[in-house]
Amino acid sequence: MGETKSNRLPIFLLFTVALLDLIGFGIVIPILPFLSPTLGATKFDIALIIVVYAICSGLMAPFWGRLSDRIGRKSALMICLIGASISYFALAFASALWMIYAARAFAGLMAGNLPVAAAMMADLTTLEKRASAMGKLGAAFGLGLVIGPLLGGVLSGDSGSFVLPCLVAGGMSLLALMAASLFLKETVSSDARDQHKANTSESWFGGNVAFLRRTGNLAFVSQFTVHSAIVSSITYLMPIWSADILGYSPKEVGLLFGVQGFVMALIQGGLIGRLLSRFGELAIIKSALIFLVFGVALAIFASGHWLIPASFFISMTGANFCFPILNSMASKRVTAQHRGRMMGATGSAAAWGRVVGPLATGVSVTLVGYSLAWGILLLLGLYYVYWAYFIVGNAEVSDVSVDV
Repeated sequence: MGETKSNRLPIFLLFTVALLDLIGFGIVIPILPFLSPTLGATKFDIALIIVVYAICSGLMAPFWGRLSDRIGRKSALMICLIGASISYFALAFASALWMIYAARAFAGLMAGNLPVAAAMMADLTTLEKRASAMGKLGAAFGLGLVIGPLLGGVLSGDSGSFVLPCLVAGGMSLLALMAASLFLKETVSSDARDQHKANTSESWFGGNVAFLRRTGNLAFVSQFTVHSAIVSSITYLMPIWSADILGYSPKEVGLLFGVQGFVMALIQGGLIGRLLSRFGELAIIKSALIFLVFGVALAIFASGHWLIPASFFISMTGANFCFPILNSMASKRVTAQHRGRMMGATGSAAAWGRVVGPLATGVSVTLVGYSLAWGILLLLGLYYVYWAYFIVGNAEVSDVSVDV
């Protein structure tokens, strides 16, 4: 489907639904490192809470992608939004550490909203405009990280209560559910859904690696794991690092994430589209990775109220350019019939990165300290640069379309 005037409204509506849901996400994520210790969590517990969510998300993301091919994007998205709202309400009333683990595990099991939304966005756009359109979902994520943390900080107040922020997060997911139900139109035709049902014989919870091998995408999709491991580790480290070194409170950490979210929204909402039209996907991702690696290298030696936030902003700004380009590339590498499955596979790969990254950095911080954790991320970032310059840079990625 081409990107015409007729589908600008559906793209805007999808952006709005994603934004409402991600505001709730943005409310909860920056306060989790502060909520958990009130119930006896250690720094390693905080990492494990992130890992539990990621494991559950990694297990289920391929399922949600295939389900969206089978029953339609809209229905799959709405089911995920119902699950998100339940998880936030459960978190609001958590009175023991195991309840936080359980709430985040359930949230992970239901976390198919972004892969399904990415597949829906790909349905609505042409190959040429896809990276820019994926940037709009990134902008929704960025704005969610602006509005969400600011709301979370205000709602938690000086008393540090986390009940109201979590309740509001659940309410935002319910608003997104209502908006999806009323305004979104299905992007997968009934004929396409019937064809997918007729042609699908593999187990819904298996065959993901085989699918990626058959389509020649296993190595490519693994870069979602690398990218997510770096970004999730930075997101995990920044609250506890800034609290330990600079004495930041939940409100100040929320503000820091809010500023970064605003930058992300600017980049992915408009700037990336203009740069892509001039320089192309590969040139942008190569340049962005230099920023990412420089920011992580700076963090190894950073101290004080200027360099610590600066290292965070530089590294995350580089990462913000990369993800919509990776999504765009992924959506072009299979036929439309298997697009949901492909985006589910990338979502799963990214989720496993959110397992490996915080777990490795959590162990590093606990046993040695922050410098080692940042050093591990630097090595991973250098591999990411190598991939962009010497592996994907020598391959044609836009014309691969293998049916299975």
